[in-house]
Amino acid sequence: MSGLVEINFDGIVGPSHNYAGLSLGNIASASHKGDPSYPRAAALQGIGKMRGNMERGLAQGFLLPLPRPNFALLRDLALDAHTDRALLATAWSASSMWTANAATVSPAPDTADGRCHLTPANLVTMLHRGQEWRDTQRQLKIAFGDDRHFKVHDAIPASFGDEGAANHMRFCEGHGAPGVEVFVYGRPGGRFPARQHEQASRAVARLHGLDPDKCLFIEQNPEAIAAGAFHNDVVAVANERVLFTHERAFADNAVACETIASAFPALQVVEVPESAVSLEEAIKTYLFNAQLLTLPTGEMALVVPEECRESAAVWSWCEGMLASNGPIRKVIPVDVRQSMANGGGPACLRLRVVADPATVDARFLLDEAKAERLESVIAEMWPEQIDPVDIGSESLAKTVIEAREALLTVLSLDVLA
Repeated sequence: MSGLVEINFDGIVGPSHNYAGLSLGNIASASHKGDPSYPRAAALQGIGKMRGNMERGLAQGFLLPLPRPNFALLRDLALDAHTDRALLATAWSASSMWTANAATVSPAPDTADGRCHLTPANLVTMLHRGQEWRDTQRQLKIAFGDDRHFKVHDAIPASFGDEGAANHMRFCEGHGAPGVEVFVYGRPGGRFPARQHEQASRAVARLHGLDPDKCLFIEQNPEAIAAGAFHNDVVAVANERVLFTHERAFADNAVACETIASAFPALQVVEVPESAVSLEEAIKTYLFNAQLLTLPTGEMALVVPEECRESAAVWSWCEGMLASNGPIRKVIPVDVRQSMANGGGPACLRLRVVADPATVDARFLLDEAKAERLESVIAEMWPEQIDPVDIGSESLAKTVIEAREALLTVLSLDVLA
């Protein structure tokens, strides 16, 4: 379909960004629990990543922080100053910044009705995330409100956990061409919860009207989940013809690759062996939680966290990959350390939507002037630092609310207040 391009919608890091350690199975989140956070730096790092993609000639959008503190949750759980601090912190979570969990997206070339379908993730495994989907859906219905081109669904019923695009891959000859969609699920019973339920994935595929012969369901490696790969995008990422994966990403990597290749014969697999980069090191550095992008030149680039360059094993493997003249031709480190400390790399921070930018509400699309306005509001209004004892205070609540309202105003999106 002409006019279709991949647009990365990054989450703007909210003014309540903090390290409460709420995410069981997320090693980085747990290890930084109780540390002071730096919301202003975090948000500016995110804008910097978006600017980099724009400078590379790529379409860039964004989604906004959700209302925090969530007074409805505080009321429904009767939370007060004497409540367990971790429970209180759920109402302050800025985790919607990781828009890879905002929704699962099936582009128009893949769907029965020729529209792009988006299903918000219910995120029911974790309370701090399960509160998000209705507010996220409000944004999606505005950003993708043209029902000639988009269909925004309700979340899957809460019995089946759904974590969105973080467990979804798409293979195609070009973003505007029909694709094969791969849903990765986990099985319960391990050390950490398997957040993506197989039946949630199958329900999303049916809602989106996908061709059953062009969608696959593959099990994530339980060992990867136990090691801290709470989403598939911590150990594998796809773009067009390429699957970039760790050797231990799937329950059976060989079978997984054969299954995908049978449905998509043009598949190119770039597999990192355990002997070169251990599963633990891959998770620590978020080598695979990277943006695998097709540049306007046609080359593929891998946007990785700076932590990858600081790992001898990972960086050595990246240099060898580039020397091998494979499909990935560039590796670009970016500084998203504030997000990384809470367990989210470059891929966590973005939701990929294949669409004609002209059909998207322009208020959600980034350009240079808008980036400057965002940076100005963030620099002036976002807290410089939040300490654990600040969570729950009236003064911080006032600061966080006013900061978000200022952002909505400058973007003419007060309807989301």
